Amino acid sequence: MKQYFNFSWCLLLLLVGISFSGLAQNIKVQAKLDQTTIELGDQTRLHLIVQLPAKTHIDFPVLADTISSKVQVVEMGRTDTIADKNNPGMDIISRTYTITSFDAGLHMIPAYVFHSKNGDFNTGALPLEVKAVKVDTTKAIYDIKEPLAVSYSFMDWLRDNWKWVVFSLIVVLAVAGLLYYWIKKRKNKPAQVQEARPLVPLHTIALDKLGALRAKKLWEQGQVKAYYSELSDIVREYLEKRYPINALEQTSEEIFSGLRHLNIAEQDMDRLKQLLVLADLVKFAKEKPLPAANEQSMENAISFVMNTKEIPSLTENKFNGHV
Repeated sequence: MKQYFNFSWCLLLLLVGISFSGLAQNIKVQAKLDQTTIELGDQTRLHLIVQLPAKTHIDFPVLADTISSKVQVVEMGRTDTIADKNNPGMDIISRTYTITSFDAGLHMIPAYVFHSKNGDFNTGALPLEVKAVKVDTTKAIYDIKEPLAVSYSFMDWLRDNWKWVVFSLIVVLAVAGLLYYWIKKRKNKPAQVQEARPLVPLHTIALDKLGALRAKKLWEQGQVKAYYSELSDIVREYLEKRYPINALEQTSEEIFSGLRHLNIAEQDMDRLKQLLVLADLVKFAKEKPLPAANEQSMENAISFVMNTKEIPSLTENKFNGHV
């Protein structure tokens, strides 16, 4: 019996090892240059590319401002992910860097290492030849000519910019005419006493919008991103009007930091973090939550609004006609 148990464990470990080995073999990395030869000071692009099974995570190497003492990084482009048309189930992820060099000679782009839970994967080193600018020594060397003085009068400027001048005059006249009409109309308009109307509470507005969003059944129809985008906007609009934060323009982390010192229960903060963080993942990381998580996000939004609603004072209740 013991021998059979040991044999089963060995077989299981062997199958796991074969599985990881097969996954690692499906991952391929490479580095390539648009041009392997450039003139002194010219630029070319370095591409770091990895081919791997879909939904597999891998860490790209981090490049500093300089690849070596002779080669500098001018700009890092964005990371692109596309499906491999020739290999279903595989993705191709690429990251581009613009590089240059101001030292003539043959320089080496070093090998880079990609890290993943299945192991490390190395690219190959690349040669980059930088050619010096040829100078014709048979010709005489001349001093730099001084700039020529060119007269530029107001009439010259007016001739070059007459369209903008005419457009500006039309805009000024139009604004002046509208302002005159508005002032004259306001003077002739009899004063009207506006009846005081009770203000709609912020939480009521937010709950009405959440109810309307739930009635749309967006995520049930596959429109998960639109659902979370609208849900996040409703909650952020409520936060901006309820608290002294610019929630519509801030990131989720900035919102949490701004609310940290306010009188909000920890359970309500957890509800807010769940729905805003999940909304960010859906909008920016293409996360696909389960149906239960979609419904829970709505429940968390409703609970947060109800638990943080502003309680009107007694004076406000009397003013609005309530006792």
